[in-house]
Amino acid sequence: MTLKLKYLPLLLLGFSTFSPAQEIKSEFNKEVKIQKKLSYILDIPQNSKTKLPLIVFLHGSGERGDNLEIVKAHSPFTYRNLMQEPVAILAPQCPENTWWDTDAVYFLIKEISEKYKIDKDRIYLTGLSMGGWGTLKLAGEHPEMFAAVAAVCAPTDRVMVANIHQYKNLNIKLFHGGMDDVVLPENAFNFYQKLHPVNPKAELTIFPNDNHNSWDSTYADPKLWSWMFSQKLISK
Repeated sequence: MTLKLKYLPLLLLGFSTFSPAQEIKSEFNKEVKIQKKLSYILDIPQNSKTKLPLIVFLHGSGERGDNLEIVKAHSPFTYRNLMQEPVAILAPQCPENTWWDTDAVYFLIKEISEKYKIDKDRIYLTGLSMGGWGTLKLAGEHPEMFAAVAAVCAPTDRVMVANIHQYKNLNIKLFHGGMDDVVLPENAFNFYQKLHPVNPKAELTIFPNDNHNSWDSTYADPKLWSWMFSQKLISK
């Protein structure tokens, strides 16, 4: 069968008829429930007569997985003897092949502080390497939660810098090794350069001879814990 050319425009016309577009402007507003799961160790003195300060510790990438015992490595647990008062220590564990989910950590802290005898005006946050990144991220997202923050050899990112004003009221110290070849000291220098103008009380300490393990010099210094425990939120 041969289709004659004179019928072709009619066929094209039939295939090129479209309905007018409809533009809808509206708003999506719905509660979405998301499941969060984190394993953790909570070391808490028993039979305390007063509410306890709480140290939240975020480990580095080498302690990820499902063996909770390894989160104690390179951590405040090792330096309890330097702490001059009873304190609870909370150490969650980041799952394998992921980075810190700071929303999950935030809700864990909220639950622990409600469930146990915790002084909510004395919650302290610290972490090293990947946990230092998590520390800065969480502190920037919820600065109202923490009386003091200590980030050690922490990677930083553009979101933190873009939201540097979130850190303006924090009692915060940064620590880094001058010889660090895993997370370069420039991370600390550049972040501090943005931080100090909005928060003049913030401090940066460089250990000139330390490589990535600057957590040893940081946590072994009794002055860190004295400073930390002296900080307290002003309850509204």
